[in-house]
Amino acid sequence: MAIHVKNMKELNKALQPVMKGMVDKMAERVYETLNYFLLDYYAGYEPSSYQRTKDFLFSAVKIDAQPYKGGVRASVYIDYDSLNSYREVSGYQVAKWSNEGLHGGIEVDHKPHVWDDTMRETIDNGELLRLALEYLKSKGFSVRM
Repeated sequence: MAIHVKNMKELNKALQPVMKGMVDKMAERVYETLNYFLLDYYAGYEPSSYQRTKDFLFSAVKIDAQPYKGGVRASVYIDYDSLNSYREVSGYQVAKWSNEGLHGGIEVDHKPHVWDDTMRETIDNGELLRLALEYLKSKGFSVRM
């Protein structure tokens, strides 16, 4: 079905559902990847000096795509504010350590960098761009890279 667009406002309205769907797919990929590295972080080290709560393991959050300033935005993040069961350490510090290859502030052999590894495997390697192009093609857009 053809869509007739007379101005930028109508173009924006016509593209919103496509953009929302594309951004949701991209956010889901980042969320899946972040959870993969959170699980890797937990699986690679068994602490002997502290008891795990696993709060950090389940701290990833994905907010679905919504219209934002003429475009579309979704969010994926680690909710460090929810990490309140750690003694004498903030949730932010726990998340920071996980991106520095530390477990509970301790140097260990297994050193994933949870957030940086997620960015490397989704943005830096072009995965999100490929995903966006595939999505647009599936919706009938002619796109080239």
